[in-house]
Amino acid sequence: MKVVFLDRDGVINKYPGDRLYVTSLKKFKFLPRAKEAIALLSRAGFKIFVASNQAGVGRGFYAQKTLDAITAKMLEGVEQAGGKITKVYYCTHRKETGCRCRKPKPGLLKKAAREFKVNLKKAYFVGDTIRDVLTAHAAGAKSILILSGKEKLSNQKNWEVKPDFVFKDLLAAAKFLTNN
Repeated sequence: MKVVFLDRDGVINKYPGDRLYVTSLKKFKFLPRAKEAIALLSRAGFKIFVASNQAGVGRGFYAQKTLDAITAKMLEGVEQAGGKITKVYYCTHRKETGCRCRKPKPGLLKKAAREFKVNLKKAYFVGDTIRDVLTAHAAGAKSILILSGKEKLSNQKNWEVKPDFVFKDLLAAAKFLTNN
């Protein structure tokens, strides 16, 4: 089974900015080429999961039902473009709760692995932050950093860990994955 995990903000939709959240349907904007990338991965037979921290719910900045509506909009947009996301996993806990699912801990990926019998050693995790790279490494997956969100290549001397692969956006990563 070919598996790819995607972070949400900065990978699928526009990164809202440091310490900011996508708090409404209006603020959820697909990145250019993201739906096309997910459709490409879907056609190539990948099971696609989303694994994302959404602490804005736990912090009271927006309600769980708003997150559910944003997720429904994302899934609908992906499906209209010919893609399919198998399941979405969110950590809505605040950082200080010390849960096992908040990235960079691998809890979200491990949960998907249990539910869908995924071999994480053969999976990829695509994210836009070094926290996502750390998550992939903690889960035993291969890491792909894309530069369409928070992280910039110019910051690489400060990275505490090196990603396995770096691409400009999700479509470039998807083309790489479907050609391997």
